[in-house]
Amino acid sequence: MQNITSPYRNQSSTDEIDLAVLFGALIDGKWIIAGLTLGFALLGMTYAILTTPIYQANALIQIEEKSGGLAGMSELSDVFGGPSKAVTEIELIKSRAVIGQAVTNLKLDTVAAPNYFPVFGEWAARRFQPEFAGELALPWFGLVEYAWGGEELEIFQLHVPTAYLDTPLTLVAGAHDYFSLYDGNDEQLLTGQVGQQVEQNGFRVQIARLQARPGTRFTVARNRLLNTIMYFQSELDASERAKDSGIISLSLQHADHQYAIRVLDEVSRLYVRQNVERNSAEAAQSLQFLREQLPQVRSELERYEQALNDFQMSSRSVDISIETQSVLNQIIELDTLISEQELKRTELQRRFTGEHPSYQILLEQTQQLQRQRNELSKKVDELPETQQELLRLSRDVAVTTEVYTAMLNRSQELDVLRAGTVGNVRIIDAADASVSRPVKPRKTIVTILATLFGGFLGVALVLLRQMHNRGVENPELIEQLGLPVYAAIPFSKDQEHLEKQMRSNSRAAQRDSLILALKNPADLAVESLRRLRTSLHFAHAEAMNNVLMISGPSPSVGKSFVAVNLAASMAQTGQKILLIDADMRKGYLNKVFRLPARDGLSDLLTARIDIDTAIQRTEMDNLHLMARGRIPPNPSELLMHENFRRFLREIDNRYDLIIIDTPPVLAVTDASIVGREAGISLLVTRFGQNSAKEIEAAKRCFEQDDIQLKGAIFNAVIKKSSAYGYSQYGHYFYEYKSEKA
Repeated sequence: MQNITSPYRNQSSTDEIDLAVLFGALIDGKWIIAGLTLGFALLGMTYAILTTPIYQANALIQIEEKSGGLAGMSELSDVFGGPSKAVTEIELIKSRAVIGQAVTNLKLDTVAAPNYFPVFGEWAARRFQPEFAGELALPWFGLVEYAWGGEELEIFQLHVPTAYLDTPLTLVAGAHDYFSLYDGNDEQLLTGQVGQQVEQNGFRVQIARLQARPGTRFTVARNRLLNTIMYFQSELDASERAKDSGIISLSLQHADHQYAIRVLDEVSRLYVRQNVERNSAEAAQSLQFLREQLPQVRSELERYEQALNDFQMSSRSVDISIETQSVLNQIIELDTLISEQELKRTELQRRFTGEHPSYQILLEQTQQLQRQRNELSKKVDELPETQQELLRLSRDVAVTTEVYTAMLNRSQELDVLRAGTVGNVRIIDAADASVSRPVKPRKTIVTILATLFGGFLGVALVLLRQMHNRGVENPELIEQLGLPVYAAIPFSKDQEHLEKQMRSNSRAAQRDSLILALKNPADLAVESLRRLRTSLHFAHAEAMNNVLMISGPSPSVGKSFVAVNLAASMAQTGQKILLIDADMRKGYLNKVFRLPARDGLSDLLTARIDIDTAIQRTEMDNLHLMARGRIPPNPSELLMHENFRRFLREIDNRYDLIIIDTPPVLAVTDASIVGREAGISLLVTRFGQNSAKEIEAAKRCFEQDDIQLKGAIFNAVIKKSSAYGYSQYGHYFYEYKSEKA
C-alpha cells in the first residue's frame, strides 16, 4: 500500500508550544471571556443600583485638659505618663452606660420595617416621590402585601414574652387604622387599632402611626437589650483625629440617615452629660474630704496657739533669736510641704492602691522632705532648751496655720467648681450625614471590581477548559501514533443544519436533499472530501479489492457523514458507488436518502432477500444504497458468516467502489470483522473529542485483528488559535468559488 506523506512536522520547542496553546486558547475563548466580563459588569451595575444605599452620620467631640481634683494631682499624672486620654474617653463613649441609655431612650431595641418585594422592591420604594403627605405608591402587579413607597410604621411600645425576644413578627395593616400581629407560623397573636394600647396573650402593643394600604405587611421585633447594645457598640466607630489632639470623631452607618443622626446625637449628648456628672461628683467627693478634715486642723491650730502663749508667759520670753528664726522658717516650709503631701497621700488612698505608681512617687517625695527636716532637727538640738521649745511651739502654730488656710481656700474653690461644673468635653460638630453621597455601595468601584472579576473568571474558565480538554486538536498527534492523516475536514454549519432537519423530520427535510455534497457543493467540508477522494484514488490501486471501510473510535465522530458525502463526491465523477450501512444496531443512512431501513444488509445476510432487492437506488444515478435492514439480535455473528464474504465477492465487479459504514470499533467488534474483508480501512476522528489514548486504542484493536489502517480522517475541525499546528504548518481552509452574475 502507498503511504501519503504527512504535511505536519514535529514542533521545535515544547515551551513555545505551551505558551502558544495558552495564548491561542484565550483568543479562542474570547467570546466566553467577553460574555462573562459583560455579564458580571451588568450584575455589578444592577447590584450597585438596586442595593440599599448606606449613609454615614459623623460627629466631633473635643476633650479639654481636666482641671478638677487636688492641686498637684495633674502634675503627678504628667510625670508618670499613662494611657492616652482619648483612648479612655472612647471606651467611655462605647460603654454600656452611654450606649445602653441611648438604646433605652430611643427604643432602639424595637425594630419595624416594611416588607419589600424581593430584589427590586426596596429600589422601587426609594424612587417614589409623594406629591402630598400620606400618598402611597401604586402596588406593582397588584401585590398589596408588599410596600412600594410611602409606607410608615411608628411603634410607641412593644412588649413581648421572653420566648419571643429576637423573634421577627409580622404586622399586617388593616382597614380603618386596624392592624393584626402574627408570629412566624402566621398565627394571629393580637389585633388592635392605631393609638390604643392593646394587650393580648402576653403581648402589649401600642402603634403611634401606621400609614399603609390594607394588607401591607411589616416585620417587627423586640430584641434583647444587651444584644442591641452590643450591636451598636460594634457599629459605632470612634477614633482620635490625630495623636494627642483630644479630638474624637464619631461615625455611624445606617440605611436611614435620619436614624443614624438621631442615634449619634443621643450618644453624644449622653456622653457629655455623663462627663459633667462625673466631674461634678469628683469635685463633690474632694470637697467632702476637705470639710471632714477642716475641723480637726482648726482644733489642732487652736491647741498649738494656746500652748505657745502659755510657754511665753511662763518663761517670760517672747523673742526668738535670728539663728532660731532662720531655722524656724526652714522647718515651717518643710512641714507645710509635708502636710500637703500627707493630704495628697490621703486623697490618693481613696482612689488608688498602695502599689499605684502615682502613690509610690508621692511617698518618695515625702520621704525626701522628711530627710531634709531631720537634718534641720539636728541644728535645733544645738540651740538652748528654751529656744528649742519656743521654736517647736512657733513651728506648730505656723505650719498648722498654713495648712488650715490652704485647705480653707481649696474648699472654697471646690465648692465653686462643684456648683458650676461644665465638664471637660464639648461637642464641636453635631451629628450630620450627606444624603447625596452614601458611603455604600460605591457604585463605580463595585462595577469595576465586578467587571474585573468577570474577566478573571472568563480567563480562568477558558484556561481550565483547555487544561481538561483531552481531545486531539492537532493532526500531528495522530500521525505520531503511526496514522497518516488523509484529510482534515472543517466543521460545516450547513451539515449541522441538515442534521437538525433530519432529526426534526420537517417539510424541508422531506423536500430538499440531506446530502451536503449535493446541497452545498461549494462547502469547505465537501472540498476537503474531494481532496480525500483524490488521495484514495491513488491508494486504491494497491488495495486487494475495491471495498473501503470507514469506522471511528467512538460514536458521534461523523463517520456516517464522511461515508455519505465521500460516496456522493465519487459518484459525481462518474464512478459507480455502493454505500453499505453495516451499523445494524443504530445505522441511519437510509434517513439521509429518505429510504426505508427494511430489506437491507441484515435481511440479505439472513437470506430473507436477494442482493438486487437489498440494493436501493438513490437520488444520484451512480450511487446505490444498502440500508441496515431489520435490527438483528446478533449483528456480529451475521458479519462473521460466510454469507457476508460471499456477498462482497459477488458485488465486487458491479461497482467501482464499495463504501461500508461500520459501528465504532471501541464499542463493538463489527468494524474489525468488516475490516478483514476491506482493501482500505480508514479511521474517522473528531476534532477536540477523541483523545490520543482513544485513537491509539482503536488502532491497537485493528492491529490485534491483523488489520492495517490506511490512515485517519480528522473531522469537524474548528479554526482555533490554540490549534497551532494548522497555522504554523500550512493547513488552511480557503473558500474559492465563482460569483453569481
